[in-house]
Amino acid sequence: MAAVTADTLTLPRLSEATLGDQERRVKSITTGPKGYEGEGFPVTRAFAGVPMADLDPFIHMDQMGEVDYAPGEPKGTDWHPHRGFETVTYMIDGRFQHQDSHGGGGLIEDGATQWMTAGSGILHIETPPEELVMSGGVFHGVQLWVNLPSSAKFAAPKYQSIGGGQATLVSSADGGALVRIIAGELGGNAGPGSTYTPITLAHATIQPGAQLSTPWSPLQNALVYVLSGAGTVGAEQRPIRQGQLAVLGAGDRITLAADRSQDSNRPALEVLLLGGQRIGEPVAMMGPFVMNTRAELIAAVEDYQSGRFGVIPDGAIMPHRQR
Repeated sequence: MAAVTADTLTLPRLSEATLGDQERRVKSITTGPKGYEGEGFPVTRAFAGVPMADLDPFIHMDQMGEVDYAPGEPKGTDWHPHRGFETVTYMIDGRFQHQDSHGGGGLIEDGATQWMTAGSGILHIETPPEELVMSGGVFHGVQLWVNLPSSAKFAAPKYQSIGGGQATLVSSADGGALVRIIAGELGGNAGPGSTYTPITLAHATIQPGAQLSTPWSPLQNALVYVLSGAGTVGAEQRPIRQGQLAVLGAGDRITLAADRSQDSNRPALEVLLLGGQRIGEPVAMMGPFVMNTRAELIAAVEDYQSGRFGVIPDGAIMPHRQR
């Protein structure tokens, strides 16, 4: 994986567990089914089969790839609308271009994160740049949807670009795990992401045989998704592997460990750590719109069809299609 790396021996270290800490136990482990998104790029539906109450404030997450494209194969999405939530695109390997109807845009590449608040309504596109389409190459990332409370559903659209070098880097107490904090905080170490809904988002690389034990806010839920590798999770050390999601129960600490033996193509345990404060409001979803009621969904469709989400800019980037 090409996400940001660092010498863990030089980084701040997360504290070890103490006698008063409450380790979170595993409520469920599910395996995400495979599918396709956009113009046909492969994804793993990370949250499939998990009750919305366990995910809140998160709605949806796809692991995009990991795939090694031949020349001409890379695919993205066409222009499409969103309203009522935030999209978070984290590129672990490869490159993606973003452009939207409110002036946001740029290249998302190795270790970078694009945080787009759709709010009241936005049009956007995500597509591999032309040079990647021509050359082919590795493509691997994650897109996460974060719900907005009703009070922020119609917030002004906003775009944040978080470079890989901007993530806050810390290591486990034993130095065997590197943690990249993108949003929220772990053990007093805060990430750069600015969010409407208080959440934590971090990517950890745990070397074979090493353990990651991290403080976790008792006010947030806790989800662990395995990007690659195999190991154990939770106080009871439940086995978990690539493509699986663990939902954890109450507590103030999360513990993971990497198996001593890993696949030669995936030499470490790579996980996403996710948590957020529960919004606790009704969720009404229809495609790219996430609102509280069916009436609000109908209004979103009407506003989109009436052009109230903005227009595709002149000279906009467009999907790369085979001629």
